Amino acid sequence: MSVQPTIAFAPLQMPETGTLVILAGTEGALPSGLSDPVSETVQKAIAVAKFKGKELSTVESFAPAGSPLERIVVIGTAGDKPFGEEEWLRLGGAIAANSKGEGAVTVWGDGAATPASPQDLATIGLGILLRSYKFDRYKSKKTAPGEEPEPETARSFTIASDKPDEARAAFAQSEAVAGGVILARDLVNEPANVLTTTEYAARIEALSTDGLEIEILDETRMGELKMRALLGVAQGSPMPPRLCIMRWNGGAEGEAPVAFVGKGVIFDTGGVSIKPAAGMDEMKGDMGGSAAVVGLMRALAGRKAKVNAIGVVGLVENAVDGNAQRPGDIVTAMSGTTIEVLNTDAEGRLVLADALWYTQDRFKPKFMINLATLTGAIIVALGNHHAGLFSNNDELANRLLAAGLETGEKVWRMPLGKEYDKLIEGKFADIKNVGNGRAAGATTAAQFLQRFVNDVPWAHLDVAGTAMGSPANEYNQSWASGFGVRLLNKLVEEHYEAR
Repeated sequence: MSVQPTIAFAPLQMPETGTLVILAGTEGALPSGLSDPVSETVQKAIAVAKFKGKELSTVESFAPAGSPLERIVVIGTAGDKPFGEEEWLRLGGAIAANSKGEGAVTVWGDGAATPASPQDLATIGLGILLRSYKFDRYKSKKTAPGEEPEPETARSFTIASDKPDEARAAFAQSEAVAGGVILARDLVNEPANVLTTTEYAARIEALSTDGLEIEILDETRMGELKMRALLGVAQGSPMPPRLCIMRWNGGAEGEAPVAFVGKGVIFDTGGVSIKPAAGMDEMKGDMGGSAAVVGLMRALAGRKAKVNAIGVVGLVENAVDGNAQRPGDIVTAMSGTTIEVLNTDAEGRLVLADALWYTQDRFKPKFMINLATLTGAIIVALGNHHAGLFSNNDELANRLLAAGLETGEKVWRMPLGKEYDKLIEGKFADIKNVGNGRAAGATTAAQFLQRFVNDVPWAHLDVAGTAMGSPANEYNQSWASGFGVRLLNKLVEEHYEAR
């Protein structure tokens, strides 16, 4: 695995070694406080390059003669609008990208077109950490032919600020969030022969060291609870199913928790309704929703969030053998609802049906949000830049929309309604697990899930296009993005934590 850099904060003073990164404002304006030789050298480089300080544009210069510095990088911060959280995050990613292979790097935290608060500087640090992520655990050779191996020791970044103590305190929260995102990425990137259902459950169980209370239900206990929808998906695999419950008790004793539920299909062949071979390897990521829930719970525990939170993930493998579920089978969910399984590749909603019902029935949460790589239809509708949002509660939906715009983990609200609900009415059972043909496929999946939430405020995030294979950006170069961890952390932080 990649070695994460260290992030430190210090007063605004010229560094004595390494690389200096300078934030430039509009028209390439430089901050005050730089030494005269550095300022003069950089101004010459800016003039030659006709550098205007445009957001994330760069110009480089050697250090002036006699300086202990090795290299100077200037990064522009003049955008079309003032910087928000995602812009600071992208800036941190750009700083990391322009410091590859360096030893010590100092970021001059003053001078941006939008003045940086201590929290903004902490977000730059978060962007550095997320951009530095690399999943190379299974590569015996870490570098391409002819390349020099990167140093084994972590690079260090020092962010210079006029309020270093405040920035350091803010970064402690951001670092916990980074840990959650990185955990989610690791889980999605792992191959299914390594991250089996039992191995996944063991990794969740290990999070007890972070302060989470962990409970694992095996197939016998799920059978006693009559979770026949979830168990039906698992019956074609030698990998036993698991339902994992994570609890963080950071709020007032007895206060109703917020709840997050994730689809954890460690590999999805499609079952008897088998998928095409092309691209099936990517179905190791069909547990991306569960990974976001696990990462979020770790982040909440890591930053000691003042909230009671529940995370529930259903772990199964959708495989094919003589015991696999067949199209036309009828199963009875924990709620008592009977379901015609017309397509065994519409399995995630069956897993979530029992997980959602169990969560609302046992924990009586303030709200439930489930995440799932649920449908290809949502990718057809929204591509890879927004997750689909379905909700029975306008307040919850609007808060998610706002959190998405702040963090850059954007969601787009999609419709629910009685007209769509009729499309999943069953012929031989209460409901069926697919609609009528391809029309409104993402919505009919959401209508199916809504049958298992009762009157609890609920949102369904279809992250099929954003949890894996989403476009690379300044703070994510990984196939697995960790989408959802920062989004939901922001939601909790802004609206549900005790002040």
